[in-house]
Amino acid sequence: MLRFPPEFQTVISAFSPAFRSRVWRKAQTLLLGAICCPGSRTVCNCLRGLGLAQEKRFHKYHRFLSKDKWSALRLSELLLVSLVDAFIGPGIPLVFGIDETIERRWGGRLRKRGIYRDAVRSSGSHFVKCSGLRWMSLMLLAPLPWLTKGCWALPILTALCPSERYWQQRDEPRQHKTLLDWAGQLLAWLARYTPSFHRPVYLVGDGTYATYELMGRATACGVGLITRMRLDARLFHFPPARVAGKRGPKPKIGGRILSMTKRLTDRRIKWSEVVFTEWYGHANKQMVITFGDAIWSRRSDQKVPLRWVLIKDPEGKLDPVLLACTDRNAAAVDIVGFFVRRWRVEVTFAEVRRHLGVETQRQWSDLAVERSTPLLLGLKSVICLLAKPLFVTQKIKLATTAWYPKQAFTFSTILAAVRRQIWAAGNYSTSPQSSQVQNLKARIDYLEQLLVDAAA
Repeated sequence: MLRFPPEFQTVISAFSPAFRSRVWRKAQTLLLGAICCPGSRTVCNCLRGLGLAQEKRFHKYHRFLSKDKWSALRLSELLLVSLVDAFIGPGIPLVFGIDETIERRWGGRLRKRGIYRDAVRSSGSHFVKCSGLRWMSLMLLAPLPWLTKGCWALPILTALCPSERYWQQRDEPRQHKTLLDWAGQLLAWLARYTPSFHRPVYLVGDGTYATYELMGRATACGVGLITRMRLDARLFHFPPARVAGKRGPKPKIGGRILSMTKRLTDRRIKWSEVVFTEWYGHANKQMVITFGDAIWSRRSDQKVPLRWVLIKDPEGKLDPVLLACTDRNAAAVDIVGFFVRRWRVEVTFAEVRRHLGVETQRQWSDLAVERSTPLLLGLKSVICLLAKPLFVTQKIKLATTAWYPKQAFTFSTILAAVRRQIWAAGNYSTSPQSSQVQNLKARIDYLEQLLVDAAA
């Protein structure tokens, strides 16, 4: 059977505290199978890829997802520590992205399944619905050693967000937890485990997360929440200083600031030219920005102090964007740079579907469903951790072809290098040692099986 090579043992052993000894052995087997198998990520296919197709007690590996006791939150904590130690240098801010995705699945036994809008296939004029499970994922936006620019989104913690119908149809009905409720819980988890790193922490989300409640909670937790806001947001000046001897209550907010729509054409506004090395796929994009501090308020009990940044394209090809950050000490250029990293979250969702088999698993019990998809999402982060020692020893090379000259490393290249190292350490065979001829035949049969599975 295949095993992890020695250079991977340090990375893998970091997750052992989350399991008991017997469960830890099954976890390593399924992790190895999920990395090496080319097809769907069912438990049986993972065992087949490792040469365990004749394992009579195969059911014990199914119980790893449905019955064994281990903590996914503990795994996320260990994964966070490993990623920060491996990829984020000392003193560099921690930037996280948050977003939700739909895992398209059908089945009457999926109790938490719902009908949602398909954001990938829908547009402003075309609405597409799909059946599936809705997940909210928290990812570390980290610059990796093999990247010359930009970053990758590495999943850390993923939560299943059922629809309102599920909460109403329970035997014991409960109040529906909205997406913002789940986002608040992920934010609280982030605020709990990041203070030990002693550096600024930022969470980047789209306009869905621009709410008073979530931004107020981020301010209380000490996390800088960066979101996109509407241009007509109600922003006010801070209250003026109290006049000595003046009676009466002190005002809590000042006057309304100049609207963002008027700022775009007002000649009195001072704009700063900034060149961003990466802007949604464009290199060295020149933009102009202006910023300030304000209070976002709608009612007397809803007041959030923030720093706003207005972005305008000098060429006029892109729509203006208004960003807000709850950390008023953050530089405006950093706020924009951190927000641009958010698009890598969507890339990760596409890559885990294409290369790691998300939406191909077939678990039906509630606990197995809640565990399988977060594990497959976190598998991308683990593969990047395994690839770091290979990159240091120059064992990762660009897989160029005559028709596709790659100039940068992609996740498919990293995954292929990790697989190749595992197969090489196992001598490209999943059979026990015997005669030289039998070993050669076993290797040929195993390689043939991999090619057939990949083609299928």
